[in-house]
Amino acid sequence: MEILVSQFFGSLFGFLAIVFGAFGAHALKKKLNEDQMRSFETGIKYQMYHAILLLILSFNLNFNTRLESIIITCFSLGTFLFSFSIYGLCLSSAAGRKMRFLGPITPLGGLLLAVGWLLLMVYFFQSYF
Repeated sequence: MEILVSQFFGSLFGFLAIVFGAFGAHALKKKLNEDQMRSFETGIKYQMYHAILLLILSFNLNFNTRLESIIITCFSLGTFLFSFSIYGLCLSSAAGRKMRFLGPITPLGGLLLAVGWLLLMVYFFQSYF
């Protein structure tokens, strides 16, 4: 099941990163200020990096330990919370109705991404020692 989750979210996040990137480059360029555009692009970059990572992990992990499942959950949920809260903040701010409640969600997503990387390091360490 974790393989399917990893492949599904990796593919979905990759697809949406391309769509949002094109949307940002064409439709939002005139609506977002420079800082908002940079933030939007940061969300896209992190989303694509972790989409690729989820796909790579889906083909390389055995998914027979709880740790592997937690790693995939951290990366999937972290990517969603981090990138999509940035999109929401940028778009709502540009519309003049900033959704401030999204502000604390971005660092929570970033924390889950960092934990995912740390747990991946632990997984590798356990696999070899």
